[in-house]
Amino acid sequence: MASMFLLAAICIFTFHSVSANSSYQTYIVHVRSPADVGFSGHLLSQNLRPWYNTFMPFEPTALSRIVHTYRHVITGFAAKLSPDEVKEMEKKRGFLYARPQKEYDLHTTHSPNFLGLHQFVGSWPGSNYGEGVIIGVIDSGITPAHPSFNDEGMPPPPAKWKGECELNGTLTCNNKLIGARNFASELPGPAIDDFGHGTHTASTAAGNFVSDANVFGQANGTASGIAPLAHLAIYKIGSKTSVLESDILAGMDAAIDDGVDVLSLSLGGGSTPFYEDSIAIGAFSAIEKGIFVSCSAGNGGPYSSSLSNEAPWILTVGASTIDRKIKATALLGNGEAYDGESLYQPKGYPELRPLVYGGNETVVAWCGPGSLDDMNMKGKVVLCESGGGIAPVEKGQTVKDAGGAAMILMNEEARAYFTVPLPHVLPATLVSYYAGQNIKDYINSSTTPTASILFGGTVIGDKTAPLVASFSSRGPNLASPGILKPDIIGPGAAILAAWPVSIDNYTHEKATFDVISGTSMSCPHLSGVAALIKSAHPDWSPAMIKSAIMTSATQINLGNNPILDERYLSADIFAVGAGHVSPSMALDPGLVYDITADNYVSYLCFLYTEKQVAAIVNRKINCSGSEYTGVPEAQLNYPSFSVVLGYTTGYVYSRTVTNVGEAKSTYYAKIESVPGVNITVEPTVLSFTELKQKLTYEVYFNRQEFTTNGSYVQGSISWISTKHVVRIPVSVKLAM
Repeated sequence: MASMFLLAAICIFTFHSVSANSSYQTYIVHVRSPADVGFSGHLLSQNLRPWYNTFMPFEPTALSRIVHTYRHVITGFAAKLSPDEVKEMEKKRGFLYARPQKEYDLHTTHSPNFLGLHQFVGSWPGSNYGEGVIIGVIDSGITPAHPSFNDEGMPPPPAKWKGECELNGTLTCNNKLIGARNFASELPGPAIDDFGHGTHTASTAAGNFVSDANVFGQANGTASGIAPLAHLAIYKIGSKTSVLESDILAGMDAAIDDGVDVLSLSLGGGSTPFYEDSIAIGAFSAIEKGIFVSCSAGNGGPYSSSLSNEAPWILTVGASTIDRKIKATALLGNGEAYDGESLYQPKGYPELRPLVYGGNETVVAWCGPGSLDDMNMKGKVVLCESGGGIAPVEKGQTVKDAGGAAMILMNEEARAYFTVPLPHVLPATLVSYYAGQNIKDYINSSTTPTASILFGGTVIGDKTAPLVASFSSRGPNLASPGILKPDIIGPGAAILAAWPVSIDNYTHEKATFDVISGTSMSCPHLSGVAALIKSAHPDWSPAMIKSAIMTSATQINLGNNPILDERYLSADIFAVGAGHVSPSMALDPGLVYDITADNYVSYLCFLYTEKQVAAIVNRKINCSGSEYTGVPEAQLNYPSFSVVLGYTTGYVYSRTVTNVGEAKSTYYAKIESVPGVNITVEPTVLSFTELKQKLTYEVYFNRQEFTTNGSYVQGSISWISTKHVVRIPVSVKLAM
């Protein structure tokens, strides 16, 4: 009680009043724990709110301006404050730092089969379909009544579950949807999804089996999540396309306390130092408690260094295609045909019609709203260009409003050959940039150009899959260049999953779905894969699960060729990371690279000051002591290498692998050559005699080529046994 009184006294006498008309904004405030500054007491350790209250101004409404209090992700709180109030707060004993919150962006059927997951056979039953695992989804909420979230065949949640269900009325939780809470500070009410993003991602990760799932009659089949027997806990943190940082932290804080096993976050805020990145900070607290964290890489591709969520304790997921196309072919009057895609597939549209392109003016070429009103478009097929910040479906509406009969939409040059099906409002197809250029040439060379669109429906078996989605963000990693990112790619283009409402106007349907794209879609695929692995190997750490996913990845597409990017060129290491996820192989990886929380702290001590490290790990750290010595990025026991080599100095780094395969097994090193770099491994043979045995090897990097500066080269190191190939990618930057 004495401690509590003292805290109140400090609050009374430290702060000065601030004008009532000061401009407030929400700050994330980091403070030390009461114990770190000499306060003790059981009550304070259990309830930090009185401690947080002491940092607020002493005026009648101040405490009501606290938006969220945190316990696990950080020691601190979010509050509406003025800059002057923050300056006063900085004088307080125990204050670390405060910064204005940022806004983060949401990174917005057949995919389980594409990943080799088939009902009743193989890896799914072998991993118990994710049974007993709780996936926490931090997103825009949930549609509880959707059939994807029914609990048929679901066991009760594990005894450790401590979460809450804040739904009301006829909307309730069940053994599938075991928790639903709302932390969106500006959207009070239950955790209902009025946007669709959260419903889609949750059903992708762990939706139950739903038959006859389709959109516009296309992509028809049985929909399910990757881990259909895993439980779902929903934490609403916003809606639409951007969400508030303080709300994200609150959702993560609750999820950790509730007892989730996997956290799935399809959102991000661009590259930033980890001590200013709330997702990285919250994720560190999660992995310390054994919770796996999967995050989307971002939709900034195909441009380099466009990543979000770059911390090494996060699985950073890029996006790829699956082998399903919803075909719509542009047929020209000269007989040439160009395949594209469209969700809307009307019947009976083979007639050739006049083909026009209004590209003399940019706005007209983009088919912006109203841009075609003064042109004669009646009954014509209109070629439009992507871009201009105008949604593709909106371009189609412009064509339709102007009397156009159909639209051919050509890709932006950066998107190249990458296409996705869209729910157009008239007959339409999205074709590649190069097809669009050819169609332009035809229009310019013909006095009476004509075109039609032939609809081919759902086609399975595209041999270029998986292809890196053009929007998928690319490395290198700006926040930590010595850590290779992204880690992995997975299905994220044209993914069919649950949606709150019908997009094809069938209002009587309960099983409503949509097909959308983004790394937001690839992230929950990997969250589901992590749940499968966790169910099969409940004693594995988050780093072991991550290693299993990365070292078992494939670099080959269905055509048995290297994975391609949107240009149909071999995708580089900054597009694919370790490669494309292979769930069946990840369940039995042979060897894994484990990393402890203390290992990460030593790595952080190499990057940052002690104060900055403390903000990430939520406790006071001595980076100069014997416990945490700074570890270079490339020395972290990560299942990849990202190394910089100059002219004179070579480097040696070590890696330690843990045997999770056969007790008695032997692995042989194989090095995929890196141009201009000599890589050697010692020893070249690893012989294990028991499970969980650890062996260490060293890797020597020396430069051989000295004419290039600033370029990146790549290769890999694999350990091969009679049963397993354990591969890690290698990136080397050749510098001065």
